[in-house]
Amino acid sequence: MDTKWVTSELAWTSHPETGWEEVSGYDEGMNPIRTYQVCNVRESSQNNWLRTGFIWRRDVQRVYVELKFTVRDCNSIPNIPGSCKETFNLFYYEADSDVASASSPFWMENPYVKVDTIAPDESFSRLDAGRVNTKVRSFGPLSKAGFYLAFQDQGACMSLISVRAFYKKCASTTAGFALFPETLTGAEPTSLVIAPGTCIPNAVEVSVPLKLYCNGDGEWMVPVGACTCATGHEPAAKESQCRPCPPGSYKAKQGEGPCLPCPPNSRTTSPAASICTCHNNFYRADSDSADSACTTVPSPPRGVISNVNETSLILEWSEPRDLGGRDDLLYNVICKKCHGGPGAGGPSACSRCDDNVEFVPRQLGLTERRVHISHLLAHTRYTFEVQAVNGVSGKSPLPPRYAAVNITTNQAGPGAQQLQEQLPLIVGSATAGLVFVVAVVVIAIVCLRKQRHGSDSEYTEKLQQYIAPGMKVYIDPFTYEDPNEAVREFAKEIDVSCVKIEEVIGAGEFGEVCRGRLKQPGRREVFVAIKTLKVGYTERQRRDFLSEASIMGQFDHPNIIRLEGVVTKSRPVMILTEFMENCALDSFLRLNDGQFTVIQLVGMLRGIAAGMKYLSEMNYVHRDLAARNILVNSNLVCKVSDFGLSRFLEDDPSDPTYTSSLGGKIPIRWTAPEAIAYRKFTSASDVWSYGIVMWEVMSYGERPYWDMSNQDVINAVEQDYRLPPPMDCPTALHQLMLDCWVRDRNLRPKFSQIVNTLDKLIRNAASLKVIASAQSGMSQPLLDRTVPDYTTFTTVGDWLEAIKMGRYKESFVSAGFASFDLVAQMTAEDLLRIGVTLAGHQKKILSSIQDMRLQMNQTLPVQV
Repeated sequence: MDTKWVTSELAWTSHPETGWEEVSGYDEGMNPIRTYQVCNVRESSQNNWLRTGFIWRRDVQRVYVELKFTVRDCNSIPNIPGSCKETFNLFYYEADSDVASASSPFWMENPYVKVDTIAPDESFSRLDAGRVNTKVRSFGPLSKAGFYLAFQDQGACMSLISVRAFYKKCASTTAGFALFPETLTGAEPTSLVIAPGTCIPNAVEVSVPLKLYCNGDGEWMVPVGACTCATGHEPAAKESQCRPCPPGSYKAKQGEGPCLPCPPNSRTTSPAASICTCHNNFYRADSDSADSACTTVPSPPRGVISNVNETSLILEWSEPRDLGGRDDLLYNVICKKCHGGPGAGGPSACSRCDDNVEFVPRQLGLTERRVHISHLLAHTRYTFEVQAVNGVSGKSPLPPRYAAVNITTNQAGPGAQQLQEQLPLIVGSATAGLVFVVAVVVIAIVCLRKQRHGSDSEYTEKLQQYIAPGMKVYIDPFTYEDPNEAVREFAKEIDVSCVKIEEVIGAGEFGEVCRGRLKQPGRREVFVAIKTLKVGYTERQRRDFLSEASIMGQFDHPNIIRLEGVVTKSRPVMILTEFMENCALDSFLRLNDGQFTVIQLVGMLRGIAAGMKYLSEMNYVHRDLAARNILVNSNLVCKVSDFGLSRFLEDDPSDPTYTSSLGGKIPIRWTAPEAIAYRKFTSASDVWSYGIVMWEVMSYGERPYWDMSNQDVINAVEQDYRLPPPMDCPTALHQLMLDCWVRDRNLRPKFSQIVNTLDKLIRNAASLKVIASAQSGMSQPLLDRTVPDYTTFTTVGDWLEAIKMGRYKESFVSAGFASFDLVAQMTAEDLLRIGVTLAGHQKKILSSIQDMRLQMNQTLPVQV
């Protein structure tokens, strides 16, 4: 609806009849328009209502209203009472049909729903021309078939020039070879509406589901899934078409590549070809790709030469003149024994040789051009065919081409009688030879053992020469032939009598996690955390469980969890570490939301970075750096933990933190893009994870990327979207996060640089007072979690739930803060008075109240 273009009477309903009056006028462009005006300022207690006709909603959930109006300055009207106003109220009323009448619904708030009190930016006096104000307000969600707009005047002198009701939508679009339909925005300004996509003609899906998000401003964002051109088709018109390959070209694989000319000796005669067919007498082997040239069979070998020695033979030959265009040439030698022929009084007849004929190195598939043939019969004629074959010989209907040579053996080998006479000599020689071989083997074993012992000592001495004094290098326990040896070398065995388990405090991957005490002889008793291995474990589970101790035992740093020892000689098998009173960092921050100063938070981050610097210098890559794997003690010292277990995680569909990937499971939200895509874990990928930990710390344990799915996170990061600064996060810290999230891993800072940066910030505390903003013009696009519009909530309780402060609903109501007008006037003292004592909760509520005040006075954006 837009009254600007209406030339006939609007005929809206007014109450009372002495209130609003419809008149003809002109807009700023001197175009005739229909307007309503009211100016009963000299009479007190005005309550003049004006209602539009019924407006059909269709499928719209949120409606925007643009109002153009003028208001007379009360101070410019002489002799008027104090009831003169310069504002009016906007309402709406939902119905399933046009049921309103002059008296129904009642002219009052409830049943009418108030949208806002509309105030002008400029008013005019008697001497001024009317100054036109433009305001836009929205309301929703709507559920019935249509609605009425209503305007309430309580004593203003004003003119309602035009009213336009509209909605926002995301226009149909084509992106990434997929078509997304026109999509209406959601019920809230912050809603994201999913639009399912379909591949354009001649395109296929390469990842699912195929969808695009439509935000509240009618803009598309964060595509998920993709299509690409099918085989035989190439991209055209800026990824909006997939065009068939013209004749004479082809495209063998789906994707965004172009069509290519047919390879040699092949052709196509129709469009959209995915492969070019070979010319006559040309072929492709089964292992050849579609973009390989068609080839043919080789010509016969040349120059076959035979050298007969009694009943053995050596054949040699030269390469064929034509290899058929291939480099996989092989040779077969076919042996045929001939009967008759010259001197036999008849024609020669040939048949395949017996199986006792021996070919060295082999008879078929020769790569060399030479073969030794033995065990032939004496004084016998043979024909040998040397065939040349390649990868397409099996495709040809014709037999392989060959060159033949005829030979006749001469002197016979030893007969059966001779073999019988020589048998004792042969047996005796064989026995003597066997005894000799056994003796040689025994001597060799003894020498090798001595040599190995000597070389091990020599290697150890040389290793000590080349490792600098005081330098430690991490040794992967999985490089040990026996993993138990790594445990014995790096972890101290503790007698189980020194350990006392007090209570179970959690469950780990391999069993329970307990709190206990450790009292070793000559040392004071200390609290320890005890990880136990569950009953019924396999040998592999035991090895994987103890591998963490083998890793942890190599580290000695104040920001790395300290290994006290292991218990392996009794059941249950246990790993003992120092006890951290405040447990995991993420849950600790959520429990103490807003309780720490920025300097304290930076101090925690500095400790984590120092621990990671130590690990990176030892060439250890953590792979699973996250706030849940940082432990906090009673002095707020943060220590890196959980070494080596992430690669052995079992599948748990109920926990989306770790997602299965090739070769293991990956915590998607914390992992660098190259590690997700290529399993490339380095200290640089740990730096990316550290940036996510920084975000977790500054947001007091909020989940990275909120409730986005893992696939949506991957897509957003791939499009260079990065997390925005948490509330009250200093600009310097958010910039350090963005540095950690640089796509090129070589450009990310080293942990030593991160430690230096944090030290400078701690020394120069003033630099931490500059607060980052998500709209501060960063070089990278930031994911946006827009503050909810308070007008979308029906009660103050709903608003508190939306900002996760629902625990204070009863406190607000009992203190009388039951409307948004009253809430918008609250101060920190009011929050203290009603029981909001936590500084972090005060800050979060006051920040939302500030946004509420801005929304009350701010002009919303016009239609996009």
